[in-house]
Amino acid sequence: MRLREYIAQLEAAGELQRISTPVSTRFEITEITDRISKMEGGGKALLFENTGTDYPVLMNMMGSDRRIAMALGVESLDDIAHRIDTLLKGAMSPKNTLMDKLRMLPLLKDVSKWFPRKVKGRGECQEVVVMGDNVDLTKLPILTSWGYDGGPFITFPMVCTVDPETGIPNIGMYRMQIFDSRTTGMHWHRHKTGARHYDAYKRLGKRMPVSVALGGDPAYTYAATAPMPDNMDEMLLAGMLREKPVKMVKSLTNDIWVPADCDFVIEGYVDPQEELVVEGPFGDHTGFYSLSDLYPRFHVTAITSRRDAVYPATIVGVPPMEDAYIAKATETIFLAPIRLAIQPEVRDLYMPVEGTAHNLAIVSIAKRYMGQPQKVAQGLWGAGQMMFNKYLVITPESTNIRSRNELFALLRHFDPERHLVHSEGILDVLDHSSPTTGYGSKLAIDLTDIDPTAEPQHHTKPRTAKPAGGVELFNTELFDELGLLILYAEREWRERVDVVEYLTQNNIEARFVALFDRGAAGSMTASDLLWLAAANTDPRRDISRHNNTLIIDARSKRPGYGDNPRRFPNAVTSLPEVIHLVDERWAEYGLGELIESPSRRYRKLWLSDEAEW
Repeated sequence: MRLREYIAQLEAAGELQRISTPVSTRFEITEITDRISKMEGGGKALLFENTGTDYPVLMNMMGSDRRIAMALGVESLDDIAHRIDTLLKGAMSPKNTLMDKLRMLPLLKDVSKWFPRKVKGRGECQEVVVMGDNVDLTKLPILTSWGYDGGPFITFPMVCTVDPETGIPNIGMYRMQIFDSRTTGMHWHRHKTGARHYDAYKRLGKRMPVSVALGGDPAYTYAATAPMPDNMDEMLLAGMLREKPVKMVKSLTNDIWVPADCDFVIEGYVDPQEELVVEGPFGDHTGFYSLSDLYPRFHVTAITSRRDAVYPATIVGVPPMEDAYIAKATETIFLAPIRLAIQPEVRDLYMPVEGTAHNLAIVSIAKRYMGQPQKVAQGLWGAGQMMFNKYLVITPESTNIRSRNELFALLRHFDPERHLVHSEGILDVLDHSSPTTGYGSKLAIDLTDIDPTAEPQHHTKPRTAKPAGGVELFNTELFDELGLLILYAEREWRERVDVVEYLTQNNIEARFVALFDRGAAGSMTASDLLWLAAANTDPRRDISRHNNTLIIDARSKRPGYGDNPRRFPNAVTSLPEVIHLVDERWAEYGLGELIESPSRRYRKLWLSDEAEW
């Protein structure tokens, strides 16, 4: 399915809003999209038709349950999960009889048809060709998303590379900062396949060919984000999703093969012998700015495109955004492989949007023996991209892990002495809470032995007050439901012993105490606070126990606090002048009643101005 065809489907389904008024790719498109994507249910896809370039920009194209299903060609994501589950059970079950295996042959034969196919000649993505000195990235509508981003970034790239030792291709999604008309950064983290390919070319002393595809069938874009096993072609997944092979054509200036019907291809190379270059900052999917660091430079040798090309882009920042729905597809589609190949006792997997993919996951398991939850935790922390997970909640298989009420019923009986499983391991490089980049502490909460119908321990109801000591007490609703006490503290109120003294002096018994910065008071929702707590805490440094109370220090940390050597980054927000501009122009966009900017409340979390971080 071509991207233009997908746009037509969205429009026919009432899932697309065209914006014909002129808009700027510098901040304005982002602020509009942020307001729409945070609407209940994800709002609509947005097609900006007048971008000051020759190309329209498509935003939020997979940012709802319905649109992500449409993008993958199904009525429901469960349809794909069922197809994969059936395939894997048939292929892997040792209990299959000869007749069972014979019945599987047609399905397995179909799998062979899904492998990508190389075709001769040029593809639709090569209808327009610009090479050499004529290459100019600035002619594309590349977005500068947030006020303190290091520059414009390509945010929906399918970065195509090949392992020079095995010849196996990979397609990953790594942001690309535009440095000038012919060079960009290549932001592949040390744990990613692209970085492994880069290291291999460096050992061989060779330039690394890279081609970057944009657009085409949205199944391609999804596949580039999916946690495929290493050395497995992402276009096989796209072919499986579409139940037909992806046609691939050879790039014009290197030997990389790309989907024939995508909208743009940016061809070039990375020279591993070159010095790394400063890339960033960037308002990232964690909801915070990822700070500048050193990454390879990508040199562009050609830009090819369709004659009717549409430029696809996405924005990331404080959740929820489009990436939350992409992550939801991944947890649904990849549950069967996790269950069958990695952890057979896992019954369901849920990654709440507040965890921004890696910080928080909840699983239900079929527990049969002591120690099984610990085995599941360690197994998942060693499985693919689940290795980046920081907090893992493990529940009985009967639990609906998407139900707040059922989770709260278990957590009301939480015992910090019995139910915590500590570990260390790999973390997302973007995790700013860990003292060591890419490595840190992990925590699992084992709730599998809890009877949720039992009478919970009594807690003393706290007083709503502002006691001395720079502490403000939050409402008691979550205390009544969960035994959770939320405190907002001045920056100087640092030591955990102060929390203990506060509880003692005010005669408060609580199962959980969460400590936040004063800037979070008043405007943050419970969802916002969960996002902050998951992002701002290192389990070893910031989670402590006092008697039966678990104390969570979710405040921002300065260098020197505990073992923290780094300054915490600011939350991702639009500039005040951009918010004002979009407010003034809202009627021109044709988007209905004015939607308030989410940035107004997240700006209150800021620790400092740009000069200080």
